[in-house]
Amino acid sequence: MASLKRIFIYLFLSVAAIVSIFPFLWMIISSTNRSVDVTQGRLLPGSYLFENLEKVFTTIDLVPALLNSAQISITTTLLAMLIASLAGYGFEIFRSKAKDVVFSILLLSMMIPFAALMVPLYRMFGSISQTMPFIGIDTISSVILPTVTTAFLIFFFRQSTKMFPKDMLEAGRIDGLSELGVFFRIYVPTMKTTYAAAAIITFMSSWNNYLWPLVVLQSPEKRTVPLLISNLGSSYTPDYGVIMTVILIATLPTAIVFFLMQKHFVAGMTGSVK
Repeated sequence: MASLKRIFIYLFLSVAAIVSIFPFLWMIISSTNRSVDVTQGRLLPGSYLFENLEKVFTTIDLVPALLNSAQISITTTLLAMLIASLAGYGFEIFRSKAKDVVFSILLLSMMIPFAALMVPLYRMFGSISQTMPFIGIDTISSVILPTVTTAFLIFFFRQSTKMFPKDMLEAGRIDGLSELGVFFRIYVPTMKTTYAAAAIITFMSSWNNYLWPLVVLQSPEKRTVPLLISNLGSSYTPDYGVIMTVILIATLPTAIVFFLMQKHFVAGMTGSVK
């Protein structure tokens, strides 16, 4: 009976692994084939990878789009780590009934879909454009600011701070550190696994963000990678081999970030503090 149960578990996990990995494998295989091969459902690697790469870098403005996405994602991640961790630290270390009420309201904001916020956000940035055009419509700042932190990240840092040894904070204060000194010299180094997990989540979300950049970015030279891929797919005669090659290149940064920080990500998600 136990062996039968184990066989069923391994069979289920094998099927789940194949279903999860197949889209990525199909993307890699498709990037080596012509457009007609992709549309015909060819599942064997071809010999057109270098030809597709040549088309990507000669006919498509991929590099500017990659740079725009990198600028937005890195800036958003760094600012989000600072703001969300400070907020989570403050909510947990300096607890009060008033702060708990504010935190509950903050959590309720997670129930509002972003689609409901787009029109007010667009109107707000439109009005800002008249006085401060550097953070108005059609700027990188207009993409970064609304996503610089989220209620989820603040909640994530607050929950992780619950496991932080408070004796270390008291020791730092006794040694004469200011509250900011305690935060940056004790809290931040100790919570590096939490920061790693939050950084991966934020970077991936920002890199793959499509809806808000589509609304607020209007100049072709400021397009991000998701907008570029969408534009390629909506052309009159899309070259699916080239599109899959672009998607493969666009996937590499997030894959590299995840695999480099995988151990810290797992530790951070489980709430461990070392």
